[in-house]
Amino acid sequence: MTHAALAARSGVSEPTVKRVLGGRAGEASLAAVEAIARALGIGVALEESDAEAFRRRAAMAKAERIARLVQATSALEGQAVGDEAFRKLVERSFYELMAGPSRRIWSD
Repeated sequence: MTHAALAARSGVSEPTVKRVLGGRAGEASLAAVEAIARALGIGVALEESDAEAFRRRAAMAKAERIARLVQATSALEGQAVGDEAFRKLVERSFYELMAGPSRRIWSD
């Protein structure tokens, strides 16, 4: 099914269909995601989540991104970061993110 056909079938704009199918469903309303899912014959389920566990996962993901940036910069300078140093950098970044204000976790 084309994006245009799915948009017509779901009643959602084609750009929104492309965003949702492109993995950016967070940029669309829940109603739009549900309409697209219905048009495709699939369901959407919401589940309860532990907010602290979600915050910890987000902090760890950001800590890993920070460590990869440091690792890439170090590699460019000819000072590659080893596995143990990388793990320590991730761990330290994670704890700093968790100790600071939550907005640091969510900002880019």
